[in-house]
Amino acid sequence: MEPDNLTLLLDERLGNLVKKDILMLEADKSANEAIRYMKDKNARCCLVMHDKEAVGIVTRTDILFKVVAEKKDPNKIKLREIMSTPVIMLPATATVSDALRVMDKYAIRQVFVGSSSAIVGMISREWLFELIYKVSMNLVEHALSGAPVCIINPRSAAFINDANNLECPYCQSTFTYKEELSRHIDRIHLGSGALEGDLRRIFE
Repeated sequence: MEPDNLTLLLDERLGNLVKKDILMLEADKSANEAIRYMKDKNARCCLVMHDKEAVGIVTRTDILFKVVAEKKDPNKIKLREIMSTPVIMLPATATVSDALRVMDKYAIRQVFVGSSSAIVGMISREWLFELIYKVSMNLVEHALSGAPVCIINPRSAAFINDANNLECPYCQSTFTYKEELSRHIDRIHLGSGALEGDLRRIFE
């Protein structure tokens, strides 16, 4: 079950969220084969294997920059030639906050979860951001339903409400509420509350 609170989510252990469907390919596979497998599995990376052991990782970005951009033949380039190593791993007891910190430190989009001898799954930045987005939207919906929201510094926020703006027929000033417009016309243009009483003077 996914946490529904941002603080709880950041403190959640990776072992409870890990994705276990990792794409694994042998190091002798070509970059073209990797792209085909990634497309079929809707994956952004694959774990590179040799003798049943993980030896590196290849991402779509690796293929784009190390193969396509270099104008190399993707059918001839082997994964072992373009893989990144070592594989960055975290224990299952590490938290979401730990994972995001490691991703930022090493400029990577995913970390693998496991122990020194085995990998049990993977956590991607996209997956974590999706969870954070869901939690954030729940907080927004809760706030809009009646929970108080605190703006720390009102000068740093601009509230735009164009849906119900009313325009003064004389000077084109805009107002949010009818009462504000009426007082403006009364004070500046007419001398009587136009929207509260006689409308004919507007067109004189």
